[in-house]
Amino acid sequence: MNSNSAPIGIFDSGYGGLTVFREIEKLLPQYDYLYLGDNARAPYGPRSFETIYQYTWQAVQWFFRKGCPLVILACNTASAKALRNIQQLDLPKTDDPSRRVLGVIRPTTEVLGQYTQSGKVGVLGTAGTIRSESYPTELKKYWPEVQVYQQACPLWVPLIEGGEHHAPGADYFVKKYLGQLFAQDQGIDALLLGCTHYPLMLDKLREHIPAGVCLVVQGEIVAKSLVDYLARHPGMESRLSKGGEHRFCTTDNAADFERQAGFFLGREIEASTVQL
Repeated sequence: MNSNSAPIGIFDSGYGGLTVFREIEKLLPQYDYLYLGDNARAPYGPRSFETIYQYTWQAVQWFFRKGCPLVILACNTASAKALRNIQQLDLPKTDDPSRRVLGVIRPTTEVLGQYTQSGKVGVLGTAGTIRSESYPTELKKYWPEVQVYQQACPLWVPLIEGGEHHAPGADYFVKKYLGQLFAQDQGIDALLLGCTHYPLMLDKLREHIPAGVCLVVQGEIVAKSLVDYLARHPGMESRLSKGGEHRFCTTDNAADFERQAGFFLGREIEASTVQL
């Protein structure tokens, strides 16, 4: 990307945001994109509110320095624990308060109620996302009649990033967390994968969820929401560069990132290591 590029920034604590990027790229291939995984400090899920907020704001500022007028937090934990402060407290104080930072929780909750017939939705996520209560809070705004049941799945991200999510040993932890969720209410008929890593476990999850339960994946939802956002904000859309270029960065080892990213994207990429 040249110095005049104004790419869309996509951020995740690690690799999970690539599942969101993949869907955004399908619908909006004409734009330039800059992806950053903060792998050196991942996972974010177990960390405190203050730490997640600090890390996420550092990353957002890095995107701004790289010319991104729009940043997508393609990470449920960052969206849950940092987005509000960044939008309300930090952006107005920057040298360009017209820049925008968007998350994945709001667009998901806007449509989540469409996936349930029983009015009972389950949310699977990291410990940080579940503790934040962001999904129950946001869902009440759009679907007040829907009941939300949550379950933290702290070992799923390590399994995925360790390449063990298809191994037989993963079944134990899949059944454990699903069992704890459905023990809360057997009537749950829609199951949100509230972590962008979890789509890599779709096949494994389908083996163990009850018949008739709908699995809801965020990537396509967020991508469609971004299409709508840009249509409603032509001022922002006109600022974005359209060369179809992609750049991938990590705060850790670039070779490791390239290898893992191939599993998430289904293709080879080149990455570079950066410091925030």
